[in-house]
Amino acid sequence: MNTDMIIVFFGELGTKGKNIMDFIRLLGKNIKIALKDFPTLSYDIKKDHIYILLNQEDYASVAEKLKKVPGIGSFALAKAVDKDLEAISVCANKMYQESGKVTFKVACRRADKTFELHSDDVARKVGAYILKNNDGHAKVNVHEPDLLIQVYIRLECAYVYAKKDRGLGGYPLGIAGKSLCLLSGGIDSPVAAFEMMKRGVKLECIHFAAPPYTSSAVIDKIHDLLHVLNDYQPDIKLYIVPFTQLERKIYEVAGPSYCVTIMRRMMLRISESIAYSHNDLVLSGGESIGQVASQTLYSMRVIEECATLPFIRPLATADKIDIIEKAKQIGTYDISIRPYEDCCTIFTLKDPVTHPNIDKVREIEEAFDWKSMVRDCVKNVEVEHISKLEEEEF
Repeated sequence: MNTDMIIVFFGELGTKGKNIMDFIRLLGKNIKIALKDFPTLSYDIKKDHIYILLNQEDYASVAEKLKKVPGIGSFALAKAVDKDLEAISVCANKMYQESGKVTFKVACRRADKTFELHSDDVARKVGAYILKNNDGHAKVNVHEPDLLIQVYIRLECAYVYAKKDRGLGGYPLGIAGKSLCLLSGGIDSPVAAFEMMKRGVKLECIHFAAPPYTSSAVIDKIHDLLHVLNDYQPDIKLYIVPFTQLERKIYEVAGPSYCVTIMRRMMLRISESIAYSHNDLVLSGGESIGQVASQTLYSMRVIEECATLPFIRPLATADKIDIIEKAKQIGTYDISIRPYEDCCTIFTLKDPVTHPNIDKVREIEEAFDWKSMVRDCVKNVEVEHISKLEEEEF
């Protein structure tokens, strides 16, 4: 036996208790969806790890997909060999020689306690084999080795691996339920969406469009952003809200200082109505404390007062520079900075209020029939699927 395998390690997921297999089974399902373009792969889903038999598939191509699956702590390309000290030693020595490294360390873990040698004995003997077969080139460094070779002895075979690739961490997508995410087309909200996915939250997205003030290119931006996020969630439902008439009325009644506050409250009301209709447990978005007038704590409190669903802000305490760096890492930044305005930026706002007064807000809202306009927005929402899956897989 000398077979190429991928071992998937769980990271934070591994801290779960009695329900851990629910997490692992869902992670296994998500991995299979992510790797659907590699039909010859085979899977063994266990409580300790998930094992993927490569069957001649290219590891590098598979690894690129695995790096974008929420719930994976790390993973490694391993050789499955017979539970024989000679076979393990030969495999470990080959890995050492192919690495081009000098110093090394061997570590061993036994799931099969009936194996004739203890873990420390296996590590010493495999290390001695490497030293003997490399003409004085190899050196042991137990504290900071250039190469850490790991041996994992299970009931059916032994696994040998020398390098782990980092995964996204977090929890399997969908394990935490579903959120409706407010997606503007700017830098922040796609990053917030990504962070929600990492925590196991499946997303639906909502975008507020205001033609003719906003260009159709904004919708193209949203589509392109969601296609990037499809790398992490293969299918995303998008609700496009016709917001023009309501936004005009808000600006007419509220004036420039309170316009954004009232507009954000209407957005939450519309989003909440759609969320309740489609079993979304919470709302979410890309707000960061103090970044703009509507994101001061005072504004957030007044804006959120009109809603009953929790509003999750994964970027609430994030630095803007860090958000930009994350956007670049996940591939949304260049799309987000395309120069097309969304409905939050189409009107010139003078001195937007940063400490809105709730009584003043209620007075403004009482001045027009916002309820019927919100109902019209909900009634006329357009629904799209942005997906990498075939229709029958939704």
